[in-house]
Amino acid sequence: MSILNILSRTKLYWGLIAIFLIGVLGSPISSKGNNIFLSYGNLLDVLRQVSTTGLIATGMTAVIITGGIDLSVGSLMAICTVVCAMLLTVPGVTPAVVLGVPIVAVVALCLGILVTRFIFLNIRKSHAGSQATHAIRLDSVRGLVTPGIVGVILCSLVLWYLLPQVGSKFGVLGVLLVAPCVGLLFGALNGFIIVAGRLQPFIVTLAMMVTALGIARLTAGQNNAVLPVYTGSNATADFEILRSLVFGVIPMPGLFFLGAILIYGAVLRFTPFGRYVYAIGGNEEAARLSGIAAGRVKIATYAVSGLLAGVAAVLYVAQYRQGKPDAGAGLELDAIAAVVIGGTSLMGGRGSLTGTFCGVLIFGLLSNILQLHNINSNLQLVLKGMIIIGTVLAQERNAVDLLFYLRLVFAPLWGGQAHKETTAAKRPSKETPSLNLGGNKK
Repeated sequence: MSILNILSRTKLYWGLIAIFLIGVLGSPISSKGNNIFLSYGNLLDVLRQVSTTGLIATGMTAVIITGGIDLSVGSLMAICTVVCAMLLTVPGVTPAVVLGVPIVAVVALCLGILVTRFIFLNIRKSHAGSQATHAIRLDSVRGLVTPGIVGVILCSLVLWYLLPQVGSKFGVLGVLLVAPCVGLLFGALNGFIIVAGRLQPFIVTLAMMVTALGIARLTAGQNNAVLPVYTGSNATADFEILRSLVFGVIPMPGLFFLGAILIYGAVLRFTPFGRYVYAIGGNEEAARLSGIAAGRVKIATYAVSGLLAGVAAVLYVAQYRQGKPDAGAGLELDAIAAVVIGGTSLMGGRGSLTGTFCGVLIFGLLSNILQLHNINSNLQLVLKGMIIIGTVLAQERNAVDLLFYLRLVFAPLWGGQAHKETTAAKRPSKETPSLNLGGNKK
């Protein structure tokens, strides 16, 4: 393998290293002579700040690999922040309870049924051997009765745990159960409408973005633009654990982000589900003809995207001590930018969570460098946009084509030898014989 091929395959990591070196070399120095960018506290802040975007980008990666897009994740996160904050601070039957608890019951019921059927199907496939797997069917006991019983039991256990908390206030585990389930259900609804209605993901998720924003405002109430959460005061003191450092080393939001990257990355890389995701993004019709349940896989990717938006919402409430209906405004664009910077193609079929992880860090380090130098916030947006364009051009290997095109466009303005070479390239050679399509005439 040549050096150029190695550099081409590792260019994303070189980009991350370059951003890091720029931060180190250009960092301000503290009064004690220490490099502020390299300080342990600053690097922890970077990881803490990128965790929310990183969780959403993790779910977005699989959606984009299938050839889709999810514009609703910011609004879904907003709903979940409102639900989380209200469950933590307001006792009794609130709009958050009315919305969240039934959703958790439905998710638990469906999860019990699906997981049980999945286990029975895989047991049958292992016994079938070389028999065509698509021809395997479950009997009524294993396919309907037993999964239904398991689903009802799981639903009952969840309600048994949650309902006693309604009279007082929910704890950490309660909101970590309810908020992600709310996001999961809305995400699955996105996928179901896209698959069943055969609609474009852009249109469906755009409509869900607006709808979810309205639901978030209705849930919060007209007089509650912000729902404050103060641990140990109007919320349980245990909620502070989501702001703490694990073993004094890594912030809890960063641990959630790294865990999501590792788990979902392993699923996409080593399981049949991951191969199906890439196959659908490469050619959905071919994947469907080969026996892949493309609709179910796409619904699952949107459901996981919503689930991770719900997890990010809980961490947002813990980090900023508030829930609000516009908490995730514009966050979907940051997530998409991080995914694309990480090398995932918007056309589908290509990408990885390793690249997304690097893209999230590049985005986070860039923001941190600009903030350390007190760059105007509006100028920061301009610089970020230019860097995103440049990075994507490099990832898609279109930078050389762009330069060549610019040369052709501006060559007449330059004049001289460049213009002569360009026009000469366009002019046909005199030695080239012309084609006589009408035959020889004498």
